[in-house]
Amino acid sequence: MSPTKTNTTTELVLLLMLATFWGASYTFIRIAVATIPPVTLIATRTLIAGGILFAIVRWRGLRLPLGPTIWRRFLVQACLNSAIPFTLIAWAERTMDAGLATILNSTTPIFTFLLAALLFRNELVTARKLFGITMGLTGICFIIGFDALNGFGQQLPAQLAVVAASVCYAGAALFGRNFKGLDPMMPAVGSLLCGAVILIPVSLIVDRPWTLAPAVPSVIALLALSVLSTALAFSIYFRLIQTLGPIGTTAQAYLRVPIGVAIGVVFLDEPLTPTAGIGLVCVIIGVMAMAMAPKRRAVSG
Repeated sequence: MSPTKTNTTTELVLLLMLATFWGASYTFIRIAVATIPPVTLIATRTLIAGGILFAIVRWRGLRLPLGPTIWRRFLVQACLNSAIPFTLIAWAERTMDAGLATILNSTTPIFTFLLAALLFRNELVTARKLFGITMGLTGICFIIGFDALNGFGQQLPAQLAVVAASVCYAGAALFGRNFKGLDPMMPAVGSLLCGAVILIPVSLIVDRPWTLAPAVPSVIALLALSVLSTALAFSIYFRLIQTLGPIGTTAQAYLRVPIGVAIGVVFLDEPLTPTAGIGLVCVIIGVMAMAMAPKRRAVSG
């Protein structure tokens, strides 16, 4: 029984690492975007992470699929899963706290369910899911609503941008169903490389990166974001999908919220307001309710 126990412990440690890497990504972005413009930051992030994952795929003896159809799908996935949401979050974190970005972006499972129910009508609406939606949206209202009522606070546009990024991630989760039959790392590699192809020309035109002089902390944060929070995190994620399964892996969705908020509080001295604290609790409860596996009824006979 010891091997099984060891393997289970290993997977749980990897799950905690994944939640930490993804929770820390918001702090990395906050530090990096201080002296690196958002588009250039994300163009570099996707290029580095995509290159690392491509090397891993080749090391595994695999080849990226060919054909225009699959690469068009990679391009769509890039827009929904990296190019647009990554850039929105980076832009938002120029004016908002990393902790708030963590909380708002963790609502992706809620928007995934809402989009699936509205667009495809193939999601079973249960009391548990309705409760999760209600709690998650209540959390968003506590965070954004009070800021909006307070004379349209400075962070309101940034907060709405992070919510828009969450909707993009939800669309990416649904569009990801088009990659059934592929090794799960292929869409990650293909979409990240496509994201780099989209963003690099924009960066060259808009930011003229050769004129930038980023600070050392920003460069270190960019490298950590690319290597730890993107390339390594994706590698761990796809392993956990195979070992813990999709339901078990979704545990990182509500583990990374308190971890991400705590990292922002400890390393960036970010305050957690009472309304943001209430929103945090509501969002965690809502995401847990959405991610929790339904109980299976025993089948007689």
